[in-house]
Amino acid sequence: MNAVFKLKNFITPYWKRSIGALFLLAAVVVMDLSIPWLIRRIIDHGITEHNQGVVIHTALIMLGMSMLSALFAIGNNMLSVQVGEGVARDLRDSLFVKIQSFSFGNLDKLKTGQLIVRLTSDVNAFKTLTQITLRIGTRAPLLMIGSLILMFDTSKSLALTMLPVLIVTSIIITFFIFKTEPLYKIVQQKLDRLNTVLQENISGVRVVKAFVRSFFESKRFEAANTEFTDESVKVMQFMSLMIPSLTILVNVGVVIVVWLGGIHVINGEMSVGQIVAFINYLLTTMIPLIMMTMLANVWASGIASAKRINEVFDSVPEIQDQKDAIEFSDDMPGRIVFNNVSFRYNGNGGESVLDGVNLVIEPGQTVAILGATGSGKTTLINLVPRFYDAVSGSITIDNIDIHRFKNDSILSQIGIVPQENILFSGSVKENISYGKAGAGIEEVIDAAKTAQADDFISALPDGYDTHVVQRGSNFSGGQKQRIAIARAVLPNPKILIFDDSTSAVDVETETKIQDALESRNKNHTVLIVAQRISTVLKADKIVVLDKGKICAE
Repeated sequence: MNAVFKLKNFITPYWKRSIGALFLLAAVVVMDLSIPWLIRRIIDHGITEHNQGVVIHTALIMLGMSMLSALFAIGNNMLSVQVGEGVARDLRDSLFVKIQSFSFGNLDKLKTGQLIVRLTSDVNAFKTLTQITLRIGTRAPLLMIGSLILMFDTSKSLALTMLPVLIVTSIIITFFIFKTEPLYKIVQQKLDRLNTVLQENISGVRVVKAFVRSFFESKRFEAANTEFTDESVKVMQFMSLMIPSLTILVNVGVVIVVWLGGIHVINGEMSVGQIVAFINYLLTTMIPLIMMTMLANVWASGIASAKRINEVFDSVPEIQDQKDAIEFSDDMPGRIVFNNVSFRYNGNGGESVLDGVNLVIEPGQTVAILGATGSGKTTLINLVPRFYDAVSGSITIDNIDIHRFKNDSILSQIGIVPQENILFSGSVKENISYGKAGAGIEEVIDAAKTAQADDFISALPDGYDTHVVQRGSNFSGGQKQRIAIARAVLPNPKILIFDDSTSAVDVETETKIQDALESRNKNHTVLIVAQRISTVLKADKIVVLDKGKICAE
């Protein structure tokens, strides 16, 4: 329950509605508990005494209380739904913001499929837990406590006889709840795996089809789906044992009450109405326990999901601003120095990717980085915007360690074109202006001309308003690269980083892009990762990496 308690701040804003729901629920419980007493009155003072007026009068009271109980229950349900949906919305918002703060290292550990499950399935499970607690989850214990008190008031001797049955029932419920929670954690882990396979397959469906691997991927998904199903079946089978066990206890309790109560009635120690009322109170005590048992899977699932949600909230972003961090000012020239920089993925536990790199990049220089696959080129340029932090050594900009800058202020002065050119759903204009909100169409067109993208965009039926489908699949590789370049240059940053970002365009177009970049702003500091010689012919400096070390410059 600690995991649930840690998320209490998401429920606190809805405390008024929560209290209102609980108040209405308490009213429903009072009405429900009054029904057996009224039945007792009808039997003992109406039917037994042949008093029709008592029967009619009491029956009308019961009818009115039933109608009020229904209205209060509707109000309770409405408020509970509002609280649950509000909590779910706030949780999704906070989780999304938290994920946006993660560095690349955090995202390497928490996979995309896992994060999607936490934002959807886990949040929904916690929402259900919240709603059930404000409805049935609170009603059941209140009914049970009230019924116990009235059972003792009706017949102390019978109530004491029933105590062992109630204690055994409570122990069984507690046992199942504690045993079910870890089982649901395994189910959620299997759901993580299922979503990861699904996400990878859908995003890579073109590769799957190109290599005729549909059968293999189907088997891989089937395996993950079967594992999830098998674990879910285990939980449901385990939970299915509870209801029969408790039903037996309820029936045993009723038999004991009828037997002992019958003896009391024969001996003149109790009335028939008391026995009927007592049985009703017994059922009102046992039925909530059965309800709680049926809801045990909801609670177990909600608690397991709360723990997984807290895993995201408890994850500390690896890249954080220092308390006294400073802004990267516009008038800084942008001299970049790598001083004996080493890097390993997963901290000291990973394999060395960069080893003792020393490199100076002067303001306005274009520096090309060459090397074999796996030599550390992309890793090197990812350290400049602090996507990762170096394990040892330092990186400075204008003699200031990059850790001293606010990370957002550095990123605002860096334009990046990654290897994988990701476009978002929306218009071409929205994608190009992604890095500069509110950019006018003239700025967008100017950036597109620099990227040699204006010609093909203008030729589209809707021009810059053309819709971009998911991941830009309605554009060719070269077109996506040019849109991505336009997006990077639009804010006019001091530092431009191109990670093999012209590989899909022809040499002539690439030359035009380079010339346009040079004429656009001669003060750009440009880092280019490239594979072909034509890309680096105009560079001021060429750096060759081999196995994480600079072997030529």
